[in-house]
Amino acid sequence: MTITPTDAPVSLHGAEHAANPQRSYELLRRQGPVGVAEVAPGVVVHLVTDYQAAVELLRDTDTWSKDTRSWLHQVPQDSPIRPLVEWRPSLFFADGEQHAHLRRVITDSFGLLDPHEVRALTCRYADTLLQDFADTGNVDLVRQYAQQLPLMIFNALFGMPDEHGPQLVWALAAMMDSDPEKQAAGGQTFGAYLQTLYATKSVQRGQDLTSWFIDHPNGLNQEEATNQILITLGAGNEPLVNLIANTLVRMLSDERYFGTLTTGSLPIQHAINDALWNESPLANYSFHVPKEDINFHGTAIAAGSPVMVSYAAANTCPHSGTPSDGYRSGTKAHLAFAAGPHACPASDVALLIATTAIERLVSYLPDIEMAVPKDQLAYRAGAVHRTLTALPARFTPLTPDAKGATPWSRSPVDPRNKDGSASADAAFSAASRPSA
Repeated sequence: MTITPTDAPVSLHGAEHAANPQRSYELLRRQGPVGVAEVAPGVVVHLVTDYQAAVELLRDTDTWSKDTRSWLHQVPQDSPIRPLVEWRPSLFFADGEQHAHLRRVITDSFGLLDPHEVRALTCRYADTLLQDFADTGNVDLVRQYAQQLPLMIFNALFGMPDEHGPQLVWALAAMMDSDPEKQAAGGQTFGAYLQTLYATKSVQRGQDLTSWFIDHPNGLNQEEATNQILITLGAGNEPLVNLIANTLVRMLSDERYFGTLTTGSLPIQHAINDALWNESPLANYSFHVPKEDINFHGTAIAAGSPVMVSYAAANTCPHSGTPSDGYRSGTKAHLAFAAGPHACPASDVALLIATTAIERLVSYLPDIEMAVPKDQLAYRAGAVHRTLTALPARFTPLTPDAKGATPWSRSPVDPRNKDGSASADAAFSAASRPSA
């Protein structure tokens, strides 16, 4: 199971990779469709960088398994990538019928969300954040907007009152910190949040994702339900933060969007598609192991060896059909949400939140611009996510008593029920009973 590469592993976890990931992917492509990469100190994996090879792997459940337990002992307990590969009873690490059983709970429950209410929640919390900086003329769009907004929305969608939102935001941010003590504190806070959430909804259901997870006909136990919540929050948050921030970089630095920021969703959707193709918010992930020794696109891989898919490299692969103008005819063919049976089960909700968040920002601040040149932006070191450290911007300040629409005057009515849960058209049993 130990990888013994003929080529030196390409490091994906240092400052050099963070500054220029495409150079890393080009070095990996020289090794073939499957290269060898170091994704954390001492943790070496096979990495698929070719688009067609990635699609083939992601769709082939006969050859590949998502269960990481066969090689997890090779990952040090204190490795920064350990929390991302630690086996849990969740759909991320399940195969076959068990995966379908767990995934159905998530897809059915997200299917109960009313898109209009998700959009209203996004507007409401976007306004809350905008009220904190709209009168200043300056903002860090990562720290003050993109990093906070998704978790405020998820907190409500899972059925917790607003006062628990800051706890969730702090916990997830701490878990991504480079300080091990802060990571541990964040993990403890996140664990306490999950316990409170499950205990609250076990006693009193609401029209929210947690209640629907618990009441789903597939009958999850507490450990399974909690882990589906954990994986949805953990896996859904950072890529959505990155998608919002990376899209804003494109909109604020590309002249094709200048003068059209307030004309509706079309230019925003173009920017989102551009970001998904060229700056995949989840850059490298999708851990798999082959069930038997295989030769995959010219590379011999032993059974149980760790293999990752590089969404970022596959999307920018020279053979993946990138037109000369940077746009694609098949905008949904990108791998930013993976593909096959393990593709993101909530991509539609993520895109709705991202689009609404950006629309809301630029509708209030139409002259917003980056406060530093694009080449001065920095990304956090790490193999998995493509995360901006900051996005300084400036704009004409608003005042609370200004005439016309402002964040202080247009915030929509809270669409949630009195218990803090997001409303839906009907209860689970009446609204969308899963088919057999």
